[in-house]
Amino acid sequence: MVKNLLNGYMFAKNRVIKAGYLAELRWQSQLDFENITEHIFLREHAWVVLSSGMNEKVIRKHFRNISFCFYEWESAKKISEMSKFCIESAMEIFSNHKKISSIAKAAEIVDRIGFKTLKKQIMTNPIDVLMQFPFIGPITSYHLSKNLGLPVAKADRHLQRLADAVGYSSVQNFCNCIAENIEDSIAVVDIVLWRYATITTDYIKKFNHMASF
Repeated sequence: MVKNLLNGYMFAKNRVIKAGYLAELRWQSQLDFENITEHIFLREHAWVVLSSGMNEKVIRKHFRNISFCFYEWESAKKISEMSKFCIESAMEIFSNHKKISSIAKAAEIVDRIGFKTLKKQIMTNPIDVLMQFPFIGPITSYHLSKNLGLPVAKADRHLQRLADAVGYSSVQNFCNCIAENIEDSIAVVDIVLWRYATITTDYIKKFNHMASF
């Protein structure tokens, strides 16, 4: 069973690399929570919030300009002090007030707690701690954790469908089973399978076919 699963995974990974996403896989593999700074946290929180329920390509198109509106994520204190300006300027680029204001609110939370303290809290209990931030829920908390270098997978609809198709009720168990038997981390397994699903028609059928050998 595990051998078959790895066959499906390697097929998916090769497909993703051939499609030009090797740099994305390398980025994920090099993430280490120990190296996460306040700047990176604010940026990744904003990315996850904006991406929720949206096409990734749309967010990628506007993210640089939105980052500029939030002082390139320089510091939570700076964003908090200038939150009104940040929100108003970002709204001219991306007109979703709830999402834009939640990014400013997150900076206020980080500034109030202090990033060093927050980082220790996340290390101890990542999902519950991250869910205190606006727009971060049961699924997006895993997305943000993964983007911060923590060993988790995001149970989005694509990965859940793949997991269900091969007999796993839990995306975490599904990705962990692959990660334990290959050199890739659970977060890399996640991004391989997610990207594979986004670029492949009938991805479940094709993955199942390769996993049957």
